[in-house]
Amino acid sequence: MNFFNPHYPISTMEKRGLGVAGFVVVLAIWWTLSALEIVSSNKLPSPPEVIHAFSYLAWDGQKSLLGMATLASLGRIGTAALFVVIVGIPIGVLMGASPRINAFLSPLVDPFRSAPVVALLPLFVMWLGIGEEMKISFLFVSAVVYMIPLVRDAMVSVPYAFWEQTRDLGATRIECIVKGVLPMAAPRIFDAAIVSTSILWTYITVAEYVNANEGLGQLIQNSRRFSAMDQVFAGIFVIIALALLTYTILTFIKRKIYFWEGTQ
Repeated sequence: MNFFNPHYPISTMEKRGLGVAGFVVVLAIWWTLSALEIVSSNKLPSPPEVIHAFSYLAWDGQKSLLGMATLASLGRIGTAALFVVIVGIPIGVLMGASPRINAFLSPLVDPFRSAPVVALLPLFVMWLGIGEEMKISFLFVSAVVYMIPLVRDAMVSVPYAFWEQTRDLGATRIECIVKGVLPMAAPRIFDAAIVSTSILWTYITVAEYVNANEGLGQLIQNSRRFSAMDQVFAGIFVIIALALLTYTILTFIKRKIYFWEGTQ
């Protein structure tokens, strides 16, 4: 039996079945804890209570609180992700192409991958106020500190032979980077964009805790203030679902563009 063989292939049907089974087990444990009142409902609402809260938030008879909050958060995530790509890829490529640029910028970038970016939130509030600029800037910084090193590592991981072969064909040093190494690193750079976008979803609630009129983080915060834990759970599950959907869409796009890599 190859139960503990990491290289043993399993069918798509079995993979999906195990995924569903894991979800069902967690749901059963959750339902049991709430049904037996092992954990009080004001701390752990039951699945039916969360579904009812989701229905209320989706349409309260006049408007969709959940829809407006989702659109607001998607706008902030999309704007921040655009800036992360525009800024992170060029800097990462330069660091990966030049050891001197990498040595100069690495001490300014690498430590933030281990530092708690949330601790910088008071600084963003003092410098940029409590408006949209602060929220988007905070989201941008929280993700770009991961994007830049990942892009750099993608460039460095390209074998040196590709540099030499492009150079032997008469390419300039810039052409070696743009036409030789960058295309080889492109799939890994796309992976970096996927990871960075996923990171943005982990910080959206923090960014929207400060003076947000709309957004999933603001919805969760208001629900917590009124001890509506069923609405808190509903908001959390929506964020998880949106993060998973974003990851799935970006992964699908990557597989279509870089189809030669195969299905992972």
